[in-house]
Amino acid sequence: MVVDTKSIYTPTPPTDQHTGFESGRSDLTSGPEVRLDVRGDFPILAREFDGKALAYLDSGATSQKPVAVIEAMDRYYREHNANVHRGVYALAQEADAAYDGARTRVASFVGGEPKTTIFTKNVTEAINLVAYAWGRTNVGPGEAVLTTQMEHHANIVPWQQLCKERGAKLRYLEVDERGELSLEQLDRELERGDVKLVAFTHVSNVLGTIVPVAEMTARIRAAGATSLVDGAQAVPHMPVDAQAIGADFYAWTGHKALGPTGIGVLHGRAEILEQMEPFLTGGDMIASVSFESATWNELPYKFEAGTPPIAEAVGLGAAVNYLSALGMERVRAHEQELTGYMLRRLAEVPGLRVVGPPEPENRGGLASFTIEGMHAHDIAELAGRGGVCIRAGHHCAQPLMRCLGVSATARASVGVYNEPRDIDALVEALLEGRRVFGL
Repeated sequence: MVVDTKSIYTPTPPTDQHTGFESGRSDLTSGPEVRLDVRGDFPILAREFDGKALAYLDSGATSQKPVAVIEAMDRYYREHNANVHRGVYALAQEADAAYDGARTRVASFVGGEPKTTIFTKNVTEAINLVAYAWGRTNVGPGEAVLTTQMEHHANIVPWQQLCKERGAKLRYLEVDERGELSLEQLDRELERGDVKLVAFTHVSNVLGTIVPVAEMTARIRAAGATSLVDGAQAVPHMPVDAQAIGADFYAWTGHKALGPTGIGVLHGRAEILEQMEPFLTGGDMIASVSFESATWNELPYKFEAGTPPIAEAVGLGAAVNYLSALGMERVRAHEQELTGYMLRRLAEVPGLRVVGPPEPENRGGLASFTIEGMHAHDIAELAGRGGVCIRAGHHCAQPLMRCLGVSATARASVGVYNEPRDIDALVEALLEGRRVFGL
């Protein structure tokens, strides 16, 4: 029996794809015209806290989930649940079709190939997979790994451990006063001749900086080094073509892209993945096992030991269907307009300083900031009283915080479901917080 996955999981389009809000929406007249009106697709946004509508501005930490994703996962468990790549009965073949079909859609979403699209637990595991399976074979004493000062801990600590174990050096590209990297410094580092890998983010989760990834990967390849890009803050918010970017490894995570937790994605070059030993071993990643040895399964299964995240893959497949129906160019335009509006409104708050590039076109959909006389955690707690959800802390980027000369920042980050009124609620909460502190 051959089961058509499309008959199981037909893409569910967003309920509303307006190019702008209708005239007469007086609650939004203070903000820009918004390109997407999809808030109703996200059930959690109907919640209120102390009579105030939820203003969720923490998509950089995790995104909310549309009905399409929730229903796809529910339907899988209700109608098609079975383990994959193991059974020959109809239900198992339906599960196979759902899982493998999700991989195809996820790969296509970023211009990848199913064969080289590996499902992991999250982007952290994807980076660790490369550090273990590629790094411990290819990085040796006296060689170097290069990363940047703006990285998330997930793109620092694995390389620290690798370099410690292998006797290699870990060096950093510096962040300038605008929150950007220097291609000239990258060239100087590559000219030293000892760099084996350069690992860097696509979009900074603190600064919002959009890094020139394609330019960097081209220079890295020309120098004979390998590249890894952390796309966790990019894939959910802008068009990404992994083939055009040209990274040897590109990693991202599902829960920031309207999908469920528990699933991440690693795209790699086939010729590199074929040469790598597996990261985890066990069931499903083998071709054959004897009492003495084992041989490995073909890609991508060689790197997916044990029962995979089947329902999570189905949910992520539904999430990329949803984003594709919106159009990632429109998603980016919507969030860029909101970010520009947020930067303008935040400038109205006395004593507030935003870090990162000042232009919305040069940053992702987030703004990290400090307010003189207020700790970041106090800012977030007071905002929460008004139903506004923002993050506070070091954002898993302690080295960058030291470069910025602060211990923590507050961060507001937007998604497809945000509207100008969410920004207005944030600014109102910040001004009220200043009054509470007597500032």
